[in-house]
Amino acid sequence: MTDATLDRLVSDLHDHLAATATRPVREDASRWLGEAEAVAGDLAGGPLPDDEVVRARLGHVEHLLSNVETTEDDEADDHVAAARDALDEALAVLDDEA
Repeated sequence: MTDATLDRLVSDLHDHLAATATRPVREDASRWLGEAEAVAGDLAGGPLPDDEVVRARLGHVEHLLSNVETTEDDEADDHVAAARDALDEALAVLDDEA
């Protein structure tokens, strides 16, 4: 896969997390999602740093999302699921490049 694929996946990850900010989610989930969005936004905001930095930041996002079981909003839950899918794909891209 190419860097463009990783860029797209990181952007998708961020977009789905950002979409949860406009939804009426549980307060505890909101804190985790907000921090995950900020970390993903740092990556999506410009050229990607080296793979190890990207992997570490995506690992942090993965940890943050592991604390979100439900948002109690179906649309937000769909965005969280899509964000997890983009995250898994991005990590797979990094593993393929290693």
